[in-house]
Amino acid sequence: MIINTDIELQAEASIEWFLACNEEDVPENGGACIDYKGEQIAIFNFTRRKEWYATQNLCPHKQQMALSRGMIGSAGESCEPKVACPFHKKTFSLLSGECASGEDYTIKTYPVKLSAGQVFIGIQ
Repeated sequence: MIINTDIELQAEASIEWFLACNEEDVPENGGACIDYKGEQIAIFNFTRRKEWYATQNLCPHKQQMALSRGMIGSAGESCEPKVACPFHKKTFSLLSGECASGEDYTIKTYPVKLSAGQVFIGIQ
């Protein structure tokens, strides 16, 4: 039996999708940065996993706009996708935004969807 809650439906309905870029604008297994209403958002094309992710571009550790230039990979037994800041190597989950080292840093994550070669990011 599948249970579809009203909360899940309301959450999906409250997402505003915007066109961020074309797929070819983001390097394979790398990232790019876009500006949306004054906020820098990092977009990651994790080709090895056939997945896309989006986070804030600001690394909360030293307040640098750098995450889009970070290294992406997988961590732990669950192979959770992550990004490492290129400056101080703080590593963050691309799913939850939590810092992998257990420190109190977190980053915003955004849903991503693809359509006809275009990349859309969801804002709530």
